[in-house]
Amino acid sequence: MSLSEAERVSHLQEAQTKAVALFKEIEETLIRPGISDKTLSAEIAALGKERHGLETHWHKRIVRSGPNTLAAYKENPPDRVIEEDDILVVDLGPVFEKWEADFGRTYVLGNDPRRIKVRDALEPMWHEIKAKYRERPSMTGAELYAIAKSTGEAAGWTWGAHIAGHIVGSFPHERIPQDQWPLYIAEENTTSMQTVGKDGYMRQWILEIYLHDKEGQFGGFFEQLLTVD
Repeated sequence: MSLSEAERVSHLQEAQTKAVALFKEIEETLIRPGISDKTLSAEIAALGKERHGLETHWHKRIVRSGPNTLAAYKENPPDRVIEEDDILVVDLGPVFEKWEADFGRTYVLGNDPRRIKVRDALEPMWHEIKAKYRERPSMTGAELYAIAKSTGEAAGWTWGAHIAGHIVGSFPHERIPQDQWPLYIAEENTTSMQTVGKDGYMRQWILEIYLHDKEGQFGGFFEQLLTVD
């Protein structure tokens, strides 16, 4: 049975709402010093299954603290014990009833002003970049990437990735062998973000914010749906 664009949007909104609830519980019950990144990741998986009926993640769970927050997505940094004064990134791709969410947040333990500064810069910058996208939603992925990177750098941060987001949809979302750049907000994507996907539906996008401390000691991350309000 085919769905309308509005129905697809509704499913993606619902998946993100469920991700918000999951992250709220993670923050309130699991994040603490004295455990390792891997242990926390395992606890998150168990919580998701037991409390939220979560069986599948469409991408690997990312739980990284301290200097591990600087690692690129594809890297697998060594396990690390979370400290009393620390910074932590959680990035999950939960699948709720065959619909993908992609949600990432940064948490700070302790009162270090530099860590708090990067955490508190992320969400306002996400909204700032979204507003620029909304002015011309037909822009290319390359154009939005340039906007995101320049916005972060103008605020005094190092932009910490070669992308600023990607598509999301029903599981598993569209993949193009050998040529995946049209699916990313990246310098290499010269196609409009309003392009119709292989499934015949408008592509829906996640906007990601990667801010690294200028001294290169830690980074922050924030992501959620860009094209679905």
